[in-house]
This record gives sequence, structure tokens and C-alpha cells, in this order.
Amino acid sequence: MPDQPLTVIRKIIHIDMDAFYASVEQRDFPEYRGKPLVVGGLPQGRGGVVATASYEARKFGVRSAMSSKRALQLCPDALFVRPRFAAYKQVSEHIREIFSRYTDLIEPLSLDEAYLDVTNDKLNIGSAIDIAKQIKQAIKDELNLTASAGVSINKFVAKIASDINKPDGLKFIGPSGIEAFMEQLPVEKFFGVGKVTAQKMKQMGLHTGADLKRLTEDEMTRNFGKPGRFYYQIVRGIDNREVQPHRETKSLGAEDTFAYDLTTLPEMEVELDKIALTVHNRLLKYELKGRTLTLKVKYSDFKQITRNQSFTTAFNDLETISKAARQLMAATNPGEDCRIRLLGISLSNFGDIVPRHKEAGPGDQLALGL
Repeated sequence: MPDQPLTVIRKIIHIDMDAFYASVEQRDFPEYRGKPLVVGGLPQGRGGVVATASYEARKFGVRSAMSSKRALQLCPDALFVRPRFAAYKQVSEHIREIFSRYTDLIEPLSLDEAYLDVTNDKLNIGSAIDIAKQIKQAIKDELNLTASAGVSINKFVAKIASDINKPDGLKFIGPSGIEAFMEQLPVEKFFGVGKVTAQKMKQMGLHTGADLKRLTEDEMTRNFGKPGRFYYQIVRGIDNREVQPHRETKSLGAEDTFAYDLTTLPEMEVELDKIALTVHNRLLKYELKGRTLTLKVKYSDFKQITRNQSFTTAFNDLETISKAARQLMAATNPGEDCRIRLLGISLSNFGDIVPRHKEAGPGDQLALGL
């Protein structure tokens, strides 16, 4: 018999820093240690949003993306501080350097988390669990911060695993335990399952991975469209996505939430011009040009719409950005009863990229919108 091709089993680590922004603040400022700390917008303004919260604040139910006012209601003693992104990025770069001691296959998801493929690690350690332990220890020794790690044979399971024993956790889910693990997982924990899809699944009596496994692939795609095929595979522990060390920047933008509702088109145009300038400066910084401009509008009732316009040639000049955003805004026909709380502009469909000496890193935070 001819030799059968060997299937390479990947060794994937997902590293997720623990309450990253808040932990950096507590490390740098002793007066914040041991206290409920919220990093984000201040609760005095209407548009404040929680970027992250310390574990002391999370005990009260404070969560990321929650309004700062709601966070204050849940935790009246919470301390609120604005983010210091320059400090977080500096720490993130140090963390990335620690990763690079073990592998070059690093896929950053944000400043505080990344996938690592250590199937063939630089130091020939061999054990992904040992590598995860060493990375966690280096982060603790060199940065006085903690990270949680998930280890498995694919990205999805590794990411879920990293959240199990937080903070300062380490969880390994091997090949033999993946299907049993998936079967007990709530549907809302599955990659790509948002609130609406999770609600639909529950209405169908699908509450866990075991429930999802009862459906055929055809039934999955018929009920959930194209993502249904991915759900069918992932519930069986199949995830063939590779760690992508050079993730392409898909879009770049900025947005602003206002202290009061915008009710007239001239007011909106003034704010759009300010946002356009921020986007223009970021495009220049990363030497990018886009062909598609997208306008984001959120109203006082939290209804949100987007409008976009595509061009035949890529651009990054301020005049085109401002003019296109204004035209898209006017096309929404804001009437007398229109009340707008947030506007955003982003560019995508990047084409002409100006040569540069150093490319923007794959984990750069391009659209902070804070």
C-alpha cells in the first residue's frame, strides 16, 4: 500500500490579557489597585461607553460596551478614567516581542489578544502547554500583568479555552475532548452567533452544541444561511482557519458621540468635517487610500444606519472625504424631527498604497472612535 499522507495537527495558543486597559492603569497608579475601575468615557457625558472594567468592577455587573452611566448605577463607587492608548500600545508591543521569541506565526486580534501557531516553535520546546506557561510567566515578570491562555488544535477552541479560567488562567482542550466540550457549549458562545441568531436557535429548541449536532448540514444552511455550514463544522470541532500573521487592514475610520443631539444639517456638516479631518490624518499616517467611503449615523433612539459611496480611483484627500460624507448625510433627508447622537466616517476597499519604509503592524488600532 502507498504511504498515506500525514495530517499535521496544529498547536494553537490564544493569549488574552486580563482586563487589559484597567490592569495597566492599576499597575501604573497604585491608588487604583483593589478598587472598581472603569476605563472609558466619563459618566457625566451622555455618550460615555465602558472600554473595559477591572475585575473589582465586574463583580457588580459592569461590562465592556456598557454605557458609563449604567456602569455607575451598578457600581456607584467605581472610579472612571479615560483610556491612555499610547501606554496600552507600548505594552502591547512588548507582549508581541515576547510572542516572537517562540513563533513568527502571530495573528493579533487587538492590542490585548492574539493567536499563536507554535506547531514548529523557534526554541524546539515542542509542548504548546509549556510555551503558554512560559509566555504567561514572561508577561508577569517583565510587565507585571497577567494573561490567560487557551491551548488546542484550532483557533476557535483555543479562544474559547482562554476564557474558561480567567483571570491568569490556562486551559488545554486536546483532540479527544473537543467534541464533548463543544456539545456542552451554549449556542451564544459559538463563533459568529450573535444575539439575533442565538435567539432564533433557542426558539427552535437549540440551546447547546449537542442540540446543534442534531441538525444536518442542509438543515443548518437552510435555517441560518451560509454561516450554517460553519456552525455544522465547528460544533464537531472542525476549524481549518490558519493563523494569519499579516492580517490586511480592511477599513480605517473615526466616529464621535455628541454631548447633545444634532438636529440641523449645518450642525451635522460641521461635525462631519471634524471627523473627516481625523480620518484624513489617519490615512496619511498609514499611507492608505480607499475607494469606498461609509457614513455611519446613530439616532437618539439608538437606531443606526450606514450609507456608502464607491469611487473608481482610490483617494485619501480631505476635500473628497468631506464632500462625500456631506452628500451621503444630505441623502438621508434629515428632517425637523431628526436627532442624531453619533456620526462616523470610514474608508475601505483600499487600493493604491503608497510605498513606505515600514508597514503598519497588523495589530495597529486604526479605528478607535473614542
